[in-house]
Amino acid sequence: MQILKLAFGCVWLSLLCAVPSVSQQVAFTFDDLPAHGDLPPGETRLEVAESILHTLHEQHMPAVYGLVNAGELEKNPEEIAVLNAWRAAGNPLGSHTYTHPSLNELTPQQFEADIAKNEPVLSKLMKGQDWRWLRYPFLLEGDTLDKRHAVRAYLQQNHYQIAQVSLDFGDYLWNAPYARCMAKKDEQAIETLRASYLAAADQYITVFRDLTHTLYGRDISYVLLLHIGAFDAKMLPELVDLFRRRGFTFTTLPEAMKDPVYRDDPDMALKYGGAFQEQVAAARHVKFPPNTKPYKELEAACR
Repeated sequence: MQILKLAFGCVWLSLLCAVPSVSQQVAFTFDDLPAHGDLPPGETRLEVAESILHTLHEQHMPAVYGLVNAGELEKNPEEIAVLNAWRAAGNPLGSHTYTHPSLNELTPQQFEADIAKNEPVLSKLMKGQDWRWLRYPFLLEGDTLDKRHAVRAYLQQNHYQIAQVSLDFGDYLWNAPYARCMAKKDEQAIETLRASYLAAADQYITVFRDLTHTLYGRDISYVLLLHIGAFDAKMLPELVDLFRRRGFTFTTLPEAMKDPVYRDDPDMALKYGGAFQEQVAAARHVKFPPNTKPYKELEAACR
């Protein structure tokens, strides 16, 4: 009997050892093309985009989706150069709606019309490639179930997939303070912004991984939300390096979204929306891990 137990134990151990480890993968994505946030003095939207594209090339990143609000081109038609540069660099485009509205404030029909209005620009620039990815503005998927169901039905009927977010550290919060500090040429304040940006990114990698392990017992293929902002452009080389040091490899949005967890639909009306795991956690009554963001410090920076 003892020999049998020992033999069974050896077999069990060998099976455990044979299970392949799942590497931590992340797809970087950028919202609000062609324009996001305040600009430092003398910097243009195209220069921000070119800086990001240069880093993506230098870091040998796979194709990175930019999610577009084409309504910006009505006010600033010259910013089509940003979208052209994104495509010329070999990176794809998807939809972030035409005017970046909150679904909480619209009917489903109004929201769907805003999605449809974005399509001519995407269809022209993508030339038959896959642009039917939709990221909800503010990550709001419906504050009523009727809205959530209606918009999801529309997306399915029109062959869209939802570009979910599963890693988010509020990167957009740093762009306005950076523009102010650049205007004041306050290098010490900019260094403080740099440190807090990386600290927040590092913290939220842990936060979202911990929540993901609680919900699914493993890492998933993550999708990182970033914005096409000036400080994002400045920090991108260090951000990529941080993810590498944390053990991540890089993938594309379509590949990441093949992870079966993304078929999980919380099917809840959520007034404040949230990243994918936040929605699932709310549906399962799981608490979001403790976390902090330096809101007050960023608001006060270079005032």
